[in-house]
Amino acid sequence: MAVMDTASSRELDVEAEKVPRIGLRHLQALLLFIGLVVNTILQFNVGVAVVAMTKATSTNVETPHFNWTEEEKSYILSSFYWGSALTQFPGGYLCKRFGAKLVLFLGSIGSAMLSAGTPHGVYAAGWQAFCVIRFLQGLCQGVTLPCIHQHLANWAPEVERTRLGAFAYTGFDCGNVLAMYAAGVIASSSLGWPGISYCSAGLGLMWSLLWLVLGSNRVNEASCISTAEKRYITGDLQRCAKRERKMPIPWRGIFTSAPVYALLCARCADTWGLATMQAELPAYLSGVLELNMESNALFSALPFLLMWGMCYVYLIVADTILKHKWLSLTALRKVYNSIALWSPALIMLILGFVGRDQKPLALVLCTLSVGVSSAATIGSELNTIDLSPIHAGILAGIMSTFTNLVALMTPLVVGVLVQDPTQRSQWQVVFTIAAFFLFSGNVIYLIWGTAETQPWNNWGREQSHLPEEEPFENAKLEIAGDGVAFNGDLKPA
Repeated sequence: MAVMDTASSRELDVEAEKVPRIGLRHLQALLLFIGLVVNTILQFNVGVAVVAMTKATSTNVETPHFNWTEEEKSYILSSFYWGSALTQFPGGYLCKRFGAKLVLFLGSIGSAMLSAGTPHGVYAAGWQAFCVIRFLQGLCQGVTLPCIHQHLANWAPEVERTRLGAFAYTGFDCGNVLAMYAAGVIASSSLGWPGISYCSAGLGLMWSLLWLVLGSNRVNEASCISTAEKRYITGDLQRCAKRERKMPIPWRGIFTSAPVYALLCARCADTWGLATMQAELPAYLSGVLELNMESNALFSALPFLLMWGMCYVYLIVADTILKHKWLSLTALRKVYNSIALWSPALIMLILGFVGRDQKPLALVLCTLSVGVSSAATIGSELNTIDLSPIHAGILAGIMSTFTNLVALMTPLVVGVLVQDPTQRSQWQVVFTIAAFFLFSGNVIYLIWGTAETQPWNNWGREQSHLPEEEPFENAKLEIAGDGVAFNGDLKPA
Protein backbone atom coordinates (compact mmCIF):
# COMPACT_ATOMS: atom_id res chain seq x y z
CA MET A 1 0.00 0.00 0.00
CA ALA A 2 1.16 3.49 -0.79
CA VAL A 3 2.30 5.66 2.13
CA MET A 4 1.54 9.36 2.05
CA ASP A 5 4.43 11.74 2.53
CA THR A 6 4.38 14.37 5.27
CA ALA A 7 3.36 17.19 2.94
CA SER A 8 0.43 15.21 1.59
CA SER A 9 -0.68 14.33 5.10
CA ARG A 10 -0.60 17.99 6.14
CA GLU A 11 -2.58 18.95 3.03
CA LEU A 12 -5.20 16.31 3.76
CA ASP A 13 -5.48 17.43 7.39
CA VAL A 14 -6.11 20.99 6.20
CA GLU A 15 -8.78 19.77 3.81
CA ALA A 16 -10.33 17.65 6.58
CA GLU A 17 -10.98 20.75 8.65
CA LYS A 18 -13.14 22.02 5.79
CA VAL A 19 -15.40 18.95 5.60
CA PRO A 20 -18.89 20.37 6.23
CA ARG A 21 -20.95 18.80 8.97
CA ILE A 22 -23.97 19.31 6.72
CA GLY A 23 -22.95 18.87 3.11
CA LEU A 24 -24.10 17.70 -0.30
CA ARG A 25 -24.25 14.10 0.93
CA HIS A 26 -27.00 15.18 3.33
CA LEU A 27 -28.88 16.95 0.53
CA GLN A 28 -28.85 13.72 -1.49
CA ALA A 29 -30.17 11.80 1.53
CA LEU A 30 -32.91 14.43 1.98
CA LEU A 31 -33.90 14.11 -1.68
CA LEU A 32 -34.13 10.34 -1.27
CA PHE A 33 -36.24 10.84 1.86
CA ILE A 34 -38.71 13.08 0.02
CA GLY A 35 -38.70 10.76 -2.98
CA LEU A 36 -39.59 7.79 -0.78
CA VAL A 37 -42.37 9.82 0.87
CA VAL A 38 -43.91 10.60 -2.52
CA ASN A 39 -43.48 7.14 -4.01
CA THR A 40 -44.87 5.49 -0.88
CA ILE A 41 -47.96 7.71 -1.06
CA LEU A 42 -48.43 6.78 -4.72
CA GLN A 43 -48.11 3.11 -3.81
CA PHE A 44 -50.08 2.69 -0.59
CA ASN A 45 -52.93 5.20 -0.80
CA VAL A 46 -54.86 2.48 -2.64
CA GLY A 47 -55.72 0.74 0.65
CA VAL A 48 -57.79 3.73 1.76
CA ALA A 49 -58.93 4.56 -1.78
CA VAL A 50 -60.51 1.12 -2.31
CA VAL A 51 -62.49 1.42 0.93
CA ALA A 52 -63.65 4.91 -0.08
CA MET A 53 -64.55 3.78 -3.60
CA THR A 54 -66.80 0.99 -2.33
CA LYS A 55 -68.57 3.10 0.31
CA ALA A 56 -70.28 6.49 0.04
CA THR A 57 -67.83 8.38 2.28
CA SER A 58 -67.46 11.73 0.52
CA THR A 59 -69.39 14.88 1.41
CA ASN A 60 -69.85 15.30 -2.34
CA VAL A 61 -72.95 13.22 -3.16
CA GLU A 62 -71.99 13.21 -6.85
CA THR A 63 -68.85 11.16 -6.20
CA PRO A 64 -69.63 7.65 -7.49
CA HIS A 65 -68.88 4.45 -5.60
CA PHE A 66 -68.72 0.84 -6.75
CA ASN A 67 -70.01 -2.55 -5.64
CA TRP A 68 -66.77 -4.49 -5.96
CA THR A 69 -66.40 -7.92 -4.36
CA GLU A 70 -63.63 -8.82 -1.91
CA GLU A 71 -61.96 -10.86 -4.65
CA GLU A 72 -62.01 -7.92 -7.08
CA LYS A 73 -60.55 -5.63 -4.41
CA SER A 74 -57.77 -8.15 -3.76
CA TYR A 75 -56.87 -8.04 -7.46
CA ILE A 76 -56.65 -4.23 -7.29
CA LEU A 77 -54.46 -4.32 -4.18
CA SER A 78 -52.08 -6.91 -5.65
CA SER A 79 -51.83 -5.63 -9.23
CA PHE A 80 -49.20 -3.01 -8.33
CA TYR A 81 -46.80 -5.73 -7.24
CA TRP A 82 -47.16 -7.69 -10.47
CA GLY A 83 -45.69 -4.73 -12.31
CA SER A 84 -43.17 -3.86 -9.63
CA ALA A 85 -41.78 -7.40 -9.50
CA LEU A 86 -40.97 -7.23 -13.21
CA THR A 87 -38.80 -4.10 -12.98
CA GLN A 88 -37.05 -4.58 -9.62
CA PHE A 89 -34.31 -6.76 -11.04
CA PRO A 90 -33.77 -4.76 -14.27
CA GLY A 91 -33.92 -1.60 -12.12
CA GLY A 92 -30.69 -2.57 -10.38
CA TYR A 93 -28.92 -2.91 -13.71
CA LEU A 94 -30.45 0.24 -15.19
CA CYS A 95 -29.47 2.51 -12.29
CA LYS A 96 -25.95 1.06 -12.37
CA ARG A 97 -25.74 1.56 -16.14
CA PHE A 98 -27.45 4.94 -16.56
CA GLY A 99 -27.33 6.34 -13.02
CA ALA A 100 -30.01 6.57 -10.35
CA LYS A 101 -30.93 10.14 -11.28
CA LEU A 102 -32.41 9.40 -14.70
CA VAL A 103 -33.98 6.05 -13.83
CA LEU A 104 -35.62 7.28 -10.62
CA PHE A 105 -36.87 10.43 -12.37
CA LEU A 106 -38.54 8.49 -15.18
CA GLY A 107 -40.08 5.99 -12.78
CA SER A 108 -41.48 8.62 -10.43
CA ILE A 109 -42.89 10.95 -13.06
CA GLY A 110 -44.44 8.01 -14.91
CA SER A 111 -46.21 6.82 -11.75
CA ALA A 112 -47.43 10.36 -11.01
CA MET A 113 -48.95 10.75 -14.46
CA LEU A 114 -50.70 7.39 -14.17
CA SER A 115 -52.11 8.47 -10.80
CA ALA A 116 -53.56 11.58 -12.42
CA GLY A 117 -55.36 9.41 -14.97
CA THR A 118 -56.75 6.90 -12.46
CA PRO A 119 -60.24 8.41 -11.96
CA HIS A 120 -60.84 8.68 -15.69
CA GLY A 121 -59.76 5.08 -16.22
CA VAL A 122 -62.01 3.78 -13.44
CA TYR A 123 -64.98 5.77 -14.78
CA ALA A 124 -64.41 4.27 -18.22
CA ALA A 125 -63.71 0.60 -17.41
CA GLY A 126 -64.21 -0.05 -13.69
CA TRP A 127 -61.98 -2.18 -11.50
CA GLN A 128 -60.26 -3.81 -14.48
CA ALA A 129 -58.90 -0.43 -15.56
CA PHE A 130 -57.79 0.24 -11.99
CA CYS A 131 -55.82 -3.02 -12.05
CA VAL A 132 -54.12 -2.08 -15.32
CA ILE A 133 -53.19 1.38 -14.01
CA ARG A 134 -51.83 -0.07 -10.78
CA PHE A 135 -49.84 -2.64 -12.78
CA LEU A 136 -48.28 0.13 -14.87
CA GLN A 137 -47.51 2.16 -11.74
CA GLY A 138 -45.76 -0.90 -10.36
CA LEU A 139 -43.63 -1.09 -13.50
CA CYS A 140 -42.62 2.53 -13.01
CA GLN A 141 -41.94 2.33 -9.28
CA GLY A 142 -40.16 -1.00 -9.37
CA VAL A 143 -36.90 0.86 -9.94
CA THR A 144 -37.23 2.96 -6.77
CA LEU A 145 -35.49 0.79 -4.18
CA PRO A 146 -32.59 -0.33 -6.43
CA CYS A 147 -31.93 3.32 -7.29
CA ILE A 148 -32.01 4.39 -3.66
CA HIS A 149 -29.61 1.62 -2.60
CA GLN A 150 -27.18 2.44 -5.39
CA HIS A 151 -27.41 6.18 -4.71
CA LEU A 152 -26.68 5.66 -1.02
CA ALA A 153 -23.74 3.41 -1.89
CA ASN A 154 -22.34 6.20 -4.08
CA TRP A 155 -22.86 9.01 -1.56
CA ALA A 156 -22.77 7.60 1.98
CA PRO A 157 -19.33 7.20 3.61
CA GLU A 158 -19.02 3.92 5.49
CA VAL A 159 -19.04 5.63 8.88
CA GLU A 160 -22.26 7.49 7.99
CA ARG A 161 -23.94 4.71 6.02
CA THR A 162 -26.31 3.65 8.79
CA ARG A 163 -27.19 7.24 9.69
CA LEU A 164 -27.80 8.55 6.16
CA GLY A 165 -29.40 5.33 4.96
CA ALA A 166 -31.79 5.09 7.90
CA PHE A 167 -32.73 8.77 7.52
CA ALA A 168 -33.49 8.31 3.83
CA TYR A 169 -35.60 5.25 4.56
CA THR A 170 -37.71 7.06 7.14
CA GLY A 171 -39.35 8.60 4.08
CA PHE A 172 -41.04 5.24 3.67
CA ASP A 173 -42.62 5.57 7.11
CA CYS A 174 -43.55 9.21 6.62
CA GLY A 175 -45.15 8.29 3.30
CA ASN A 176 -47.17 5.56 4.97
CA VAL A 177 -48.55 8.06 7.50
CA LEU A 178 -49.58 10.46 4.76
CA ALA A 179 -50.91 7.67 2.53
CA MET A 180 -53.20 6.45 5.30
CA TYR A 181 -54.24 9.64 7.07
CA ALA A 182 -54.23 12.26 4.30
CA ALA A 183 -55.93 9.84 1.89
CA GLY A 184 -58.71 9.24 4.40
CA VAL A 185 -59.22 12.95 5.02
CA ILE A 186 -59.31 13.68 1.28
CA ALA A 187 -61.76 10.82 0.67
CA SER A 188 -64.11 12.25 3.31
CA SER A 189 -63.94 15.75 1.82
CA SER A 190 -65.74 17.21 -1.18
CA LEU A 191 -62.86 15.95 -3.39
CA GLY A 192 -63.82 12.36 -2.66
CA TRP A 193 -61.67 9.41 -3.68
CA PRO A 194 -60.62 11.05 -7.01
CA GLY A 195 -58.85 13.71 -4.95
CA ILE A 196 -56.50 11.04 -3.58
CA SER A 197 -55.20 10.33 -7.08
CA TYR A 198 -54.91 13.99 -8.10
CA CYS A 199 -53.11 15.13 -4.93
CA SER A 200 -50.71 12.17 -5.09
CA ALA A 201 -49.95 12.95 -8.74
CA GLY A 202 -49.19 16.60 -7.90
CA LEU A 203 -46.69 15.56 -5.22
CA GLY A 204 -45.03 13.14 -7.64
CA LEU A 205 -44.59 15.76 -10.33
CA MET A 206 -43.14 18.33 -7.89
CA TRP A 207 -40.60 15.89 -6.48
CA SER A 208 -39.55 14.70 -9.95
CA LEU A 209 -38.65 18.28 -10.91
CA LEU A 210 -36.80 18.80 -7.61
CA TRP A 211 -34.80 15.60 -8.14
CA LEU A 212 -33.97 16.55 -11.72
CA VAL A 213 -32.49 19.89 -10.59
CA LEU A 214 -30.68 18.90 -7.37
CA GLY A 215 -29.87 15.20 -7.72
CA SER A 216 -26.38 14.00 -8.73
CA ASN A 217 -25.47 10.42 -9.53
CA ARG A 218 -21.99 10.52 -8.03
CA VAL A 219 -19.63 12.73 -6.10
CA ASN A 220 -17.53 13.32 -9.23
CA GLU A 221 -20.58 14.60 -11.12
CA ALA A 222 -21.62 17.15 -8.48
CA SER A 223 -20.66 20.69 -9.44
CA CYS A 224 -20.92 22.39 -6.06
CA ILE A 225 -19.28 19.87 -3.72
CA SER A 226 -16.15 20.90 -1.85
CA THR A 227 -12.88 19.06 -2.36
CA ALA A 228 -12.79 18.18 1.33
CA GLU A 229 -16.22 16.55 1.28
CA LYS A 230 -15.37 14.74 -1.96
CA ARG A 231 -12.25 13.25 -0.37
CA TYR A 232 -14.14 12.40 2.79
CA ILE A 233 -16.74 10.43 0.82
CA THR A 234 -14.56 8.61 -1.68
CA GLY A 235 -11.10 8.56 -0.11
CA ASP A 236 -7.84 9.79 -1.62
CA LEU A 237 -8.41 8.06 -4.96
CA GLN A 238 -11.72 8.88 -6.61
CA ARG A 239 -13.71 5.91 -7.84
CA CYS A 240 -14.20 6.11 -11.58
CA ALA A 241 -17.79 5.61 -12.71
CA LYS A 242 -16.75 4.28 -16.10
CA ARG A 243 -14.52 1.63 -14.58
CA GLU A 244 -17.23 0.45 -12.20
CA ARG A 245 -19.75 0.23 -15.01
CA LYS A 246 -17.34 -2.02 -16.92
CA MET A 247 -16.91 -4.38 -13.97
CA PRO A 248 -18.73 -7.66 -14.61
CA ILE A 249 -21.53 -8.46 -12.16
CA PRO A 250 -20.49 -11.45 -9.98
CA TRP A 251 -23.66 -13.47 -10.57
CA ARG A 252 -22.09 -16.71 -9.40
CA GLY A 253 -20.90 -15.15 -6.17
CA ILE A 254 -24.28 -13.56 -5.50
CA PHE A 255 -26.36 -16.66 -6.14
CA THR A 256 -24.08 -18.96 -4.12
CA SER A 257 -23.85 -16.63 -1.12
CA ALA A 258 -25.49 -17.83 2.09
CA PRO A 259 -25.71 -14.27 3.53
CA VAL A 260 -27.62 -13.16 0.42
CA TYR A 261 -30.21 -15.93 0.88
CA ALA A 262 -30.44 -15.21 4.60
CA LEU A 263 -31.11 -11.56 3.84
CA LEU A 264 -33.67 -12.56 1.22
CA CYS A 265 -35.57 -14.66 3.78
CA ALA A 266 -35.55 -11.80 6.29
CA ARG A 267 -36.75 -9.25 3.74
CA CYS A 268 -39.54 -11.53 2.45
CA ALA A 269 -40.72 -12.26 5.98
CA ASP A 270 -40.75 -8.57 6.90
CA THR A 271 -42.59 -7.76 3.68
CA TRP A 272 -45.30 -10.35 4.36
CA GLY A 273 -46.00 -8.93 7.80
CA LEU A 274 -45.85 -5.29 6.76
CA ALA A 275 -47.85 -5.78 3.54
CA THR A 276 -50.58 -7.47 5.56
CA MET A 277 -50.95 -4.34 7.67
CA GLN A 278 -50.41 -1.81 4.90
CA ALA A 279 -52.94 -3.22 2.46
CA GLU A 280 -55.47 -4.78 4.82
CA LEU A 281 -55.49 -2.59 7.94
CA PRO A 282 -58.21 -0.22 6.63
CA ALA A 283 -60.38 -3.25 5.75
CA TYR A 284 -59.80 -4.80 9.19
CA LEU A 285 -60.61 -1.58 11.02
CA SER A 286 -63.73 -1.04 8.92
CA GLY A 287 -64.93 -4.65 9.08
CA VAL A 288 -64.08 -6.00 12.54
CA LEU A 289 -63.88 -2.76 14.54
CA GLU A 290 -66.60 -0.95 12.52
CA LEU A 291 -64.74 2.38 12.32
CA ASN A 292 -66.02 5.06 9.96
CA MET A 293 -63.80 6.57 7.25
CA GLU A 294 -62.42 9.51 9.25
CA SER A 295 -61.66 7.34 12.27
CA ASN A 296 -60.33 4.68 9.94
CA ALA A 297 -57.92 7.18 8.39
CA LEU A 298 -56.64 8.31 11.78
CA PHE A 299 -56.16 4.85 13.23
CA SER A 300 -54.76 3.45 9.97
CA ALA A 301 -52.11 6.20 10.02
CA LEU A 302 -51.29 5.92 13.73
CA PRO A 303 -49.19 2.72 13.45
CA PHE A 304 -47.09 4.26 10.69
CA LEU A 305 -46.70 7.49 12.64
CA LEU A 306 -45.21 5.46 15.48
CA MET A 307 -43.11 3.58 12.95
CA TRP A 308 -41.74 6.86 11.63
CA GLY A 309 -40.92 8.18 15.11
CA MET A 310 -39.33 4.92 16.20
CA CYS A 311 -36.98 5.07 13.21
CA TYR A 312 -35.19 8.03 14.77
CA VAL A 313 -35.09 6.35 18.19
CA TYR A 314 -33.57 3.24 16.66
CA LEU A 315 -31.11 5.39 14.71
CA ILE A 316 -29.88 7.28 17.78
CA VAL A 317 -29.47 4.07 19.76
CA ALA A 318 -27.63 2.38 16.87
CA ASP A 319 -25.27 5.34 16.49
CA THR A 320 -24.48 5.20 20.21
CA ILE A 321 -23.89 1.45 20.15
CA LEU A 322 -21.55 1.64 17.16
CA LYS A 323 -19.72 4.69 18.49
CA HIS A 324 -18.91 2.91 21.77
CA LYS A 325 -18.31 -0.42 19.97
CA TRP A 326 -20.71 -2.26 22.26
CA LEU A 327 -21.79 -4.46 19.36
CA SER A 328 -20.37 -5.27 15.95
CA LEU A 329 -22.37 -4.12 12.94
CA THR A 330 -23.42 -7.72 12.27
CA ALA A 331 -24.67 -8.18 15.84
CA LEU A 332 -26.47 -4.83 15.74
CA ARG A 333 -28.30 -5.73 12.53
CA LYS A 334 -29.40 -9.08 13.96
CA VAL A 335 -30.65 -7.58 17.21
CA TYR A 336 -32.62 -4.91 15.36
CA ASN A 337 -34.03 -7.41 12.90
CA SER A 338 -35.18 -9.63 15.76
CA ILE A 339 -37.06 -6.69 17.25
CA ALA A 340 -38.57 -5.85 13.87
CA LEU A 341 -39.82 -9.35 13.08
CA TRP A 342 -40.42 -11.23 16.32
CA SER A 343 -42.26 -8.44 18.15
CA PRO A 344 -44.95 -8.04 15.43
CA ALA A 345 -45.22 -11.84 15.19
CA LEU A 346 -46.19 -12.08 18.85
CA ILE A 347 -48.51 -9.08 18.65
CA MET A 348 -50.33 -10.45 15.58
CA LEU A 349 -51.03 -13.73 17.38
CA ILE A 350 -52.63 -11.79 20.22
CA LEU A 351 -54.48 -9.44 17.85
CA GLY A 352 -56.39 -12.31 16.27
CA PHE A 353 -58.20 -12.98 19.55
CA VAL A 354 -59.30 -9.40 20.24
CA GLY A 355 -62.95 -8.60 19.47
CA ARG A 356 -64.78 -5.37 18.68
CA ASP A 357 -65.77 -4.99 22.34
CA GLN A 358 -62.03 -4.55 23.04
CA LYS A 359 -61.56 -1.86 20.43
CA PRO A 360 -58.93 0.21 22.35
CA LEU A 361 -56.75 -2.88 22.88
CA ALA A 362 -57.03 -3.82 19.20
CA LEU A 363 -55.95 -0.33 18.14
CA VAL A 364 -52.98 -0.39 20.54
CA LEU A 365 -51.86 -3.78 19.22
CA CYS A 366 -52.21 -2.66 15.58
CA THR A 367 -50.15 0.43 16.33
CA LEU A 368 -47.41 -1.47 18.15
CA SER A 369 -47.25 -4.23 15.54
CA VAL A 370 -46.36 -1.77 12.79
CA GLY A 371 -44.49 0.76 14.94
CA VAL A 372 -41.76 -1.55 16.23
CA SER A 373 -41.13 -3.03 12.79
CA SER A 374 -39.23 0.08 11.68
CA ALA A 375 -36.15 -1.52 13.25
CA ALA A 376 -35.92 -3.54 10.04
CA THR A 377 -34.46 -0.50 8.27
CA ILE A 378 -31.26 -0.84 10.28
CA GLY A 379 -31.74 -4.56 10.85
CA SER A 380 -31.81 -5.76 7.25
CA GLU A 381 -32.91 -3.07 4.76
CA LEU A 382 -29.41 -1.57 4.48
CA ASN A 383 -27.65 -4.94 4.54
CA THR A 384 -27.29 -5.01 0.74
CA ILE A 385 -24.81 -2.13 0.98
CA ASP A 386 -22.85 -4.05 3.65
CA LEU A 387 -22.60 -7.17 1.53
CA SER A 388 -21.57 -5.36 -1.66
CA PRO A 389 -21.18 -1.57 -1.86
CA ILE A 390 -20.28 -1.78 -5.56
CA HIS A 391 -23.25 -3.95 -6.54
CA ALA A 392 -25.75 -2.64 -3.97
CA GLY A 393 -28.27 -1.66 -6.66
CA ILE A 394 -28.13 -5.14 -8.21
CA LEU A 395 -28.65 -6.79 -4.82
CA ALA A 396 -31.50 -4.43 -3.99
CA GLY A 397 -33.14 -5.29 -7.30
CA ILE A 398 -32.91 -9.02 -6.56
CA MET A 399 -34.32 -8.53 -3.05
CA SER A 400 -37.11 -6.29 -4.23
CA THR A 401 -38.12 -8.69 -7.02
CA PHE A 402 -38.87 -11.41 -4.48
CA THR A 403 -40.35 -9.12 -1.85
CA ASN A 404 -42.73 -7.74 -4.45
CA LEU A 405 -43.81 -11.26 -5.32
CA VAL A 406 -44.51 -11.76 -1.62
CA ALA A 407 -46.36 -8.45 -1.42
CA LEU A 408 -48.60 -9.29 -4.37
CA MET A 409 -49.44 -12.68 -2.84
CA THR A 410 -50.52 -11.18 0.48
CA PRO A 411 -53.78 -9.48 -0.63
CA LEU A 412 -54.62 -12.49 -2.81
CA VAL A 413 -54.26 -14.83 0.17
CA VAL A 414 -56.29 -12.46 2.33
CA GLY A 415 -58.92 -12.26 -0.42
CA VAL A 416 -59.30 -16.05 -0.27
CA LEU A 417 -59.24 -16.35 3.51
CA VAL A 418 -61.42 -13.32 4.34
CA GLN A 419 -64.76 -13.70 2.60
CA ASP A 420 -66.52 -11.62 5.24
CA PRO A 421 -64.37 -8.75 6.63
CA THR A 422 -66.54 -8.57 9.75
CA GLN A 423 -65.61 -12.10 10.87
CA ARG A 424 -62.79 -12.05 13.40
CA SER A 425 -62.07 -15.79 13.00
CA GLN A 426 -61.07 -15.26 9.37
CA TRP A 427 -58.62 -12.53 10.34
CA GLN A 428 -57.12 -14.87 12.97
CA VAL A 429 -55.88 -17.12 10.18
CA VAL A 430 -54.42 -14.12 8.32
CA PHE A 431 -52.50 -12.91 11.38
CA THR A 432 -51.27 -16.41 12.30
CA ILE A 433 -49.79 -16.96 8.83
CA ALA A 434 -48.05 -13.58 9.00
CA ALA A 435 -46.64 -14.41 12.45
CA PHE A 436 -45.23 -17.71 11.16
CA PHE A 437 -43.36 -16.03 8.30
CA LEU A 438 -42.00 -13.30 10.58
CA PHE A 439 -40.65 -15.79 13.11
CA SER A 440 -39.06 -18.25 10.68
CA GLY A 441 -37.55 -15.55 8.45
CA ASN A 442 -35.62 -14.04 11.33
CA VAL A 443 -34.34 -17.43 12.54
CA ILE A 444 -32.66 -17.93 9.16
CA TYR A 445 -31.18 -14.41 9.27
CA LEU A 446 -29.77 -14.99 12.76
CA ILE A 447 -27.96 -18.13 11.59
CA TRP A 448 -26.52 -17.06 8.23
CA GLY A 449 -26.83 -13.26 8.07
CA THR A 450 -23.79 -10.95 8.25
CA ALA A 451 -22.77 -7.34 7.70
CA GLU A 452 -19.31 -8.24 6.36
CA THR A 453 -18.50 -7.20 2.78
CA GLN A 454 -18.43 -10.35 0.68
CA PRO A 455 -15.33 -11.42 -1.33
CA TRP A 456 -17.25 -11.32 -4.62
CA ASN A 457 -17.81 -7.57 -4.20
CA ASN A 458 -14.48 -6.97 -6.00
CA TRP A 459 -14.58 -9.90 -8.38
CA GLY A 460 -13.87 -8.92 -11.95
CA ARG A 461 -11.14 -6.34 -11.43
CA GLU A 462 -8.52 -8.77 -12.71
CA GLN A 463 -10.61 -9.77 -15.71
CA SER A 464 -11.34 -6.14 -16.53
CA HIS A 465 -7.69 -5.09 -15.94
CA LEU A 466 -8.91 -2.59 -13.39
CA PRO A 467 -6.38 -1.29 -10.86
CA GLU A 468 -7.19 -1.82 -7.22
CA GLU A 469 -7.91 1.35 -5.37
CA GLU A 470 -5.10 1.72 -2.88
CA PRO A 471 -6.30 2.98 0.48
CA PHE A 472 -4.29 5.88 1.77
CA GLU A 473 -2.36 5.00 4.89
CA ASN A 474 -1.49 7.13 7.89
CA ALA A 475 -4.09 9.73 6.86
CA LYS A 476 -6.75 10.85 9.30
CA LEU A 477 -9.82 12.93 8.65
CA GLU A 478 -11.11 14.98 11.53
CA ILE A 479 -14.47 16.66 11.15
CA ALA A 480 -14.51 19.96 12.96
CA GLY A 481 -16.78 19.95 15.97
CA ASP A 482 -17.31 16.17 16.01
CA GLY A 483 -13.96 15.16 17.43
CA VAL A 484 -14.08 11.96 15.34
CA ALA A 485 -11.05 10.80 13.41
CA PHE A 486 -11.13 8.33 10.54
CA ASN A 487 -8.31 6.29 9.14
CA GLY A 488 -7.65 5.58 5.47
CA ASP A 489 -10.55 3.17 4.96
CA LEU A 490 -12.97 5.63 6.53
CA LYS A 491 -13.41 3.67 9.76
CA PRO A 492 -13.17 5.27 13.18
CA ALA A 493 -9.53 5.55 14.11
